[in-house]
Amino acid sequence: MNPVHLELKNVSRAVFRRVNKTRVKTQILSSLDLIVQRGELVTIMGPSGSGKTTLLRLINRLAEADSGSIMLNGKDIKEYDPFELRRKVGMVFQIPVVFRGSVNENLAVGMKLWGYENDIYALARDCVIPLELLNADAEQLSVGEKQRVCIARALANQPEVLLLDEPTSALDAASAEKIETLLLNLRKEKGLTMVWITHDREQAKRTGGKRYFLRNGRLEEDHE
Repeated sequence: MNPVHLELKNVSRAVFRRVNKTRVKTQILSSLDLIVQRGELVTIMGPSGSGKTTLLRLINRLAEADSGSIMLNGKDIKEYDPFELRRKVGMVFQIPVVFRGSVNENLAVGMKLWGYENDIYALARDCVIPLELLNADAEQLSVGEKQRVCIARALANQPEVLLLDEPTSALDAASAEKIETLLLNLRKEKGLTMVWITHDREQAKRTGGKRYFLRNGRLEEDHE
């Protein structure tokens, strides 16, 4: 019997049940279980190649599990239209990639795609993007500024879950600190559910959420 619908409907955001994933004949995830509660921040650490990014990509079906189930709000993610799922589950990548055009146009991309309306000025303020940058060429921004644009772009469709794939690791120390602070403030203000991949244990501790290590395809909670 699957316990997800009985225990977690309207309570949890995302639930992994015995998820397996193999890549090039190597077992990456092995009967992995994870529960991410509504509004919770979960950080996942582990060595390179351990499957952290793969785990993240499974949540919005940028990759597919070989077996097991992943539930979002009591519903198997395979039952969602993929485009609708990716509106509900936003993602911010390690290397910020902006689209050709202005910052304003970048923030409007998702809204145009989904037919969804949002206040670009409010998004800019929420992500500490100076309003004078809205008409700037997004490709000419600093890496830290580009990451702010990517975060704002992910928030444009008001996702329920935000996936963060080492969002500060490509930044210098000062920019990384600002992005970390921004994300923690956004979580507090908007009640976002976040799954944050990081290689930095001290950063994981600073987030104040649950911490896990991914080892041998399974998650071990970090209590230190």
